[in-house]
Amino acid sequence: MSARALRKVLQEQELANNQKNNLSSDEESESLPESHRPYSNPFDLLNEQEQDQENESGDSDTSSTVKNVDDVKKNIATDISSSNQKTKKKKKKKNKVKELSSNTDDVKALDLMLKDLSFGGDQRQPSKRKPENVNGAGRRCTTNILQVDSRFLSADNELRRIFGSKVVNSFEKSNQAGSSRQIRSGRRANHFYKKTIIISPSEHWPRWDGSLSMKLLEIKNGCNYFVYVHSSTYDMAQRQFEAAKSAHDLNTIATILLHHPYHIDSLLTLAEYFKFSGELQMSADATAKSLYALECAWPLSFTPLQGNCQLKYEHDTNKPFFTTLFAHMKNMDRRGCHRSALEICKLLISLDSDDPMGALFCIDYFSLRAEEYKWLERFSEEYKSDNSLWLYPNFSYSLAVCRFYLEREEHSKESETETKATSSDLMKQALMLHPSVVRKLVDKVPLREQVWSKIVNHSIFRKDESGSETLDHLINIYVEKSYIIWRLPELHNFLKVTALSVIENMDINRSEAEDWACVSKEAFASNKNEYSHLMVSEFSDSTPTIPPEILQNFMIHPRLVETHNNNNNDANQENGGGVARREDADQDALAVLFRSMLPWADYETRGDGMPQDNED
Repeated sequence: MSARALRKVLQEQELANNQKNNLSSDEESESLPESHRPYSNPFDLLNEQEQDQENESGDSDTSSTVKNVDDVKKNIATDISSSNQKTKKKKKKKNKVKELSSNTDDVKALDLMLKDLSFGGDQRQPSKRKPENVNGAGRRCTTNILQVDSRFLSADNELRRIFGSKVVNSFEKSNQAGSSRQIRSGRRANHFYKKTIIISPSEHWPRWDGSLSMKLLEIKNGCNYFVYVHSSTYDMAQRQFEAAKSAHDLNTIATILLHHPYHIDSLLTLAEYFKFSGELQMSADATAKSLYALECAWPLSFTPLQGNCQLKYEHDTNKPFFTTLFAHMKNMDRRGCHRSALEICKLLISLDSDDPMGALFCIDYFSLRAEEYKWLERFSEEYKSDNSLWLYPNFSYSLAVCRFYLEREEHSKESETETKATSSDLMKQALMLHPSVVRKLVDKVPLREQVWSKIVNHSIFRKDESGSETLDHLINIYVEKSYIIWRLPELHNFLKVTALSVIENMDINRSEAEDWACVSKEAFASNKNEYSHLMVSEFSDSTPTIPPEILQNFMIHPRLVETHNNNNNDANQENGGGVARREDADQDALAVLFRSMLPWADYETRGDGMPQDNED
């Protein structure tokens, strides 16, 4: 359409619009200036800015261009207002202006037309600022393999997937009366809880008191480093807790929780006390409450599920979070929610690449129990871009089991399995790399068939120690954590057949087994146990119980610092077994025995020869 024809059409529309406005002008209460426009031009502000620029610059060409733009805008605005007035004729002009501003379709059309005409006095230059955290930098922080899927974090959702919603809902309804007794005065709390990702708060929990917060320390390689911060009231409760810890006073701990219901160390202490007393559900509730408090302190910028945040264990205020998250992971495993435990385990590893809690030595177990076989293979190949995870005893055997089940699923897809080692080859490799695992599995599972006596009495499987303290410790952790999967008949038979095949090959040629023994010695060459801070009992699914009457006077210390039990035991052996404390001399012998069994008990000798109780 030519410019002359377009101008003619716009003039006709303007004339028709003026006639309609004259008919409705008697309904208007306020006087309007003499103008052919039916409403105040919404581009007035824009025009004023352009006129200011015109006065400052004094450019006659620019002013003429702006004048032409005004005419175009005036005609287009008239066209838009006429279409709006057809639907609502009796509205006042103020309402018509609001209607025009709220009509997003017309505004978008107007913007497109202005853009096509290359007009507009308020054109903005594109921002030159780049985002701080681009995708490439985020990938440098951690691998995508450790990104957590929030859909599988909830244990309740996993139970519904396993047993069905009807079963879970009926179980919750049957326990509703018991849980309601925990609410004071039998009434439900009438306040709202902060929305969290991992933990769903219970109805009887108090409102979050805001005693914890989190701050950003630095941004490095696209990764955000955070640290927990205590408020002044929390620091006061922490000092009371330290005093109660030194006195082994559980009553003081209960008093602290009455005034500070979300004090983390006190909640962890209570959880440990209930665990040793055999009250596992109450222990899990205290742990969940502690994790809820820690999660409420997360700022919006802390997004751990995306794998771009770090929470270093070396900061003292961060240590309770790792302790709580590890305990929550064990509780999920105990309930049979292995997929939820797997996601928590991934979160533990992603938050601190140093893996202070040893989550790397149980992530394979959760993967197998959750039947995430393909993910486990990907993890072993992609984690830290280092293909050396198979050297660890847990990954050596778990990858063979993983391939065993994948071969069952993909038996018809030969092309996918030809390029990878078979499960039999992987199991032979694991048996020759870590042969001492077999004897320990036979004793722990247990495996009672007569053929196992022949297997464990062979020269390659006869020893139950490898000669490396580090490797022996990791083997003990693996057997303690994963022995239960070897009770499955198919895996039991798989291990037996492969072990007999290794023995048969050994009788013909021993060179291959000797080569694998050399690989093991080179991989674990250190004489010192590099994982002494990881206790085997922390990976056990069995919980030792101690009578409450014995525990009532003692404080159950949470695992907040690295354990030095192995080093202390060596020192005690050199000093003749250690020295008992003076205050224990007059106490009950059984109580002293239980007290010495607690993991934080540490007897050292001062320089003057007096015994000293050192509790980290």
